[in-house]
Amino acid sequence: MSRTLRASGYVALTIQMLWGLVQVFAISPAGPGLPPVSVGAHAHFGMLSILAVVTGFAIERTALTGTLRSVAVWGFVAGQWLLPATILMELVAPPLLLTASLWGASLTLSMAIVAWGTITASDEVGRTPTATPAD
Repeated sequence: MSRTLRASGYVALTIQMLWGLVQVFAISPAGPGLPPVSVGAHAHFGMLSILAVVTGFAIERTALTGTLRSVAVWGFVAGQWLLPATILMELVAPPLLLTASLWGASLTLSMAIVAWGTITASDEVGRTPTATPAD
């Protein structure tokens, strides 16, 4: 499942970079301009994308399994995509902004679970065994 987080992060980073290229054109003299909310959402989406990649690698160093691991992974993926989408939808459907706290809570719960998994993991979890020379 940590592969899911890493893939989500890399796909989102690709989209975020394309979004950035569109923004560069939009704010250029030839472009149509942009509402300020799209610039902020772009930055937050990029930060969440990087955090997804890092968390995807970090979760391997925890002792999380089963439901806790699933909630950590899928809670993050849901929040990573739906929080920026909700902020952008504020322009079209303002009532959707009420769900932003739900997606923020999803991200917070995910990070709290990964923090707990990190705190409670032994130093041996996630380590690659080192080869010992033959005698």
